[in-house]
Amino acid sequence: MVGAFFVPALHGHSRHKFVAVRDLAVYLIETVPLDKADTEQQADTMAMGFHGIWDIASHKRAILRWARAARDADTAALSVVRKQSLQARLLKAHLDRLISVADERLALPVPANNSVIKPNNADWVWRPELWRRRLATPGLCAVEAKSSLGSEITLFHDCTDSELSMRQVRNQRPNDLAPYCLRLDVFRFDGSFLSLLLDLPAAASQGLLRSHIIRLEASVEAEHPIEIFVRLNIVNGPNTEQIVRELIVTETSGVVEFDLAYSTINERRVEKASIDLILEGPEMNQVTFRDLTLSRRPRAQL
Repeated sequence: MVGAFFVPALHGHSRHKFVAVRDLAVYLIETVPLDKADTEQQADTMAMGFHGIWDIASHKRAILRWARAARDADTAALSVVRKQSLQARLLKAHLDRLISVADERLALPVPANNSVIKPNNADWVWRPELWRRRLATPGLCAVEAKSSLGSEITLFHDCTDSELSMRQVRNQRPNDLAPYCLRLDVFRFDGSFLSLLLDLPAAASQGLLRSHIIRLEASVEAEHPIEIFVRLNIVNGPNTEQIVRELIVTETSGVVEFDLAYSTINERRVEKASIDLILEGPEMNQVTFRDLTLSRRPRAQL
């Protein structure tokens, strides 16, 4: 059954390890009894077991190879180090992507609860990356103006000396829908404004009409009461339409809606949209945005 199994040209210790893995796989295939009523399913299971053993052996060999390369990096020839460095960087890009997506799916709350509540008739709904998955850089201290956390959030302020920090924190409560949240710590604040700019994806502005209503829902906690204003910015041609609403937080959650019927946007020239979260009097306060989602729906026609 396995007589045609191909053994590559290996030497010494590596060949012995390969043959050992092969012999174990052959033993499993030949000794597991087959039920006549379920022969095909048993065969598939054994085939998967064989490939699983092969994957384990390959994985261990890869770990040993890179561990040896890391150990010898100080003394290896520059040509070898240059080649290994390029290979490691290519591999790291894939590993970082895998870890990020895996953390998103395995984070608390569980993926089944990591959902966005979609309003009726909504044609677009979105939760920003910071609330969905672990960022490569989880936080910043003494945050300078125009500093970004992830690819979508930028902090703006005019402080002379920054005593601000912002970081991504894991949500742990059973009623949290988002796996992660954003926490701002503000100590002495000598500026006149503090805001978070959130760039909306292209889908938010594609086909945007004056008959649309844009809705922001946020779950917010603060050590001390604080006023938060939300400004919607829509770039259309040479103009930027700006609409400001106050986020009224009741029992840690708040909703703001922007009815574009009262705007003057040129529907044919809409290019992009963004949201500003403006914090009034943030000094000596900790503000946590447990969750933040946006959606878009057409207004009901009368």
